[in-house]
Amino acid sequence: MDGKNRPSTRRMVLLAGAVALASATVTLAEERIVGKTSYAPVAGTEAFSTVKETMEKQKTAVMKRQMDLLGMRYDLADKAMQGVTMSRGKGVQEGVRVKLPAGTTWQQLAAMSPETIREKGLFPKGFLPLPHPNHPEGGMVFPKFHIDEVKKQTARDLTRFDLDFDIPDHFLPEFPAPIYLTTRPDLGDVSQGKLVTTQNFFELFNGILNPKQLEGLRLLLTPFPQQQFNATTDRRSAEPSLGVACFDCHANGHTNASTHLVGDIRPQELRHRLDTPPLRGVNIQRLFGSQRAMKSVEDFTEFEQRAAYFDGDPVIATKKGVNILERGSQVHFMAEFQNILDFPPAPKLTVFGKLDPEKAGEAELRGQEIFFGKARCAECHPAPYYTDNLMHNLRTERFYRPETMNGRLASADGPIKTFPLRGIKESPPYLHDGRLLTLADTIEFFNLVTGVKLTDEEKKDLLAFMLTL
Repeated sequence: MDGKNRPSTRRMVLLAGAVALASATVTLAEERIVGKTSYAPVAGTEAFSTVKETMEKQKTAVMKRQMDLLGMRYDLADKAMQGVTMSRGKGVQEGVRVKLPAGTTWQQLAAMSPETIREKGLFPKGFLPLPHPNHPEGGMVFPKFHIDEVKKQTARDLTRFDLDFDIPDHFLPEFPAPIYLTTRPDLGDVSQGKLVTTQNFFELFNGILNPKQLEGLRLLLTPFPQQQFNATTDRRSAEPSLGVACFDCHANGHTNASTHLVGDIRPQELRHRLDTPPLRGVNIQRLFGSQRAMKSVEDFTEFEQRAAYFDGDPVIATKKGVNILERGSQVHFMAEFQNILDFPPAPKLTVFGKLDPEKAGEAELRGQEIFFGKARCAECHPAPYYTDNLMHNLRTERFYRPETMNGRLASADGPIKTFPLRGIKESPPYLHDGRLLTLADTIEFFNLVTGVKLTDEEKKDLLAFMLTL
């Protein structure tokens, strides 16, 4: 190269600087994308055996961390109420299980302002959002009793190799749950004490349902690919899986308290844990989905398998085998069955949803008066079904400073749905993420966050009324 064409030292320095700056810009851009992205990795490069071995080794520590958190927050002992059971005889857990901060009482807390509680750090830890058993990982997790029964009947294994369900069985709904139908109230519980699966639904319901409802039930029981249970190598089951069914969480059209993370919030630490709500009484409900964006059970049914099953990620859904339901027949059939699932009988209630004075006890009647009066419960939970079909923001963040526990950043809950209270004793745990283990916990929670200042006797009477619903 001659002198005319040789770049000057200054030009060479400038050129090198520009290249370095461009390289740094790309690196920073990549860091931003990796650090804040709405998408999960699509093509894994690590061998499945390596991922499985690593997660299996971490499982003990992951579950210990979660159980230590639960033990710090709650009294987890098995203490059932005397003479109070769910429909098929399982005991209802009694007492407040959320642990108070040292040196405080519920009455003292209720007398404080939200600002004082926040400044002194006195908001009970059990009232904070509940993390998923492994929040950074997330995904569907099923109680062992459901895993065992499904495996026994269908040879399908819902076990995850990386984690287990966390809340003890005695705080969960009875299993298998009874099934009541709005179309055949004369039959009472039609489950015959069995978990309904693809193996037995026809013998249980042939002659009770019409052909559309039978086909809808079959689809609700049919497993389809899901984020953690599928045939790809980035699953969380040891063997390739057919997937999960709607009724793996909504067992017998009710709930078994299976948990998951909402698919429609990012980043991961802000995603809410989900406590599976019952499908009982969906015919009177008007808001569906974790953010209540769907206005019909048909919309919800279609959305679940196309989006929620895959954390709201259509790319992952395509890779793992999304099930596209046909709206005019399949979705309609599934919704028709869901819409005939009824609440359990409440023999003390009149057709208006209030107590019959000739059947109710004095404490129950006092509790009803408190429910519709001082406690202000009925402003969101009006009779007869005890829901207003709206969203409400309790603004619990007034009471605490943001903090992270086990990967969950507790900052704000946002608006949450008013769930029906009919049959409420049958569907623990409570609130949208299952953070409240008993009905007594829910009374203390709402007494504090709404500021209604109930006395101890009023709380007992209110509980007595709620058990009649």
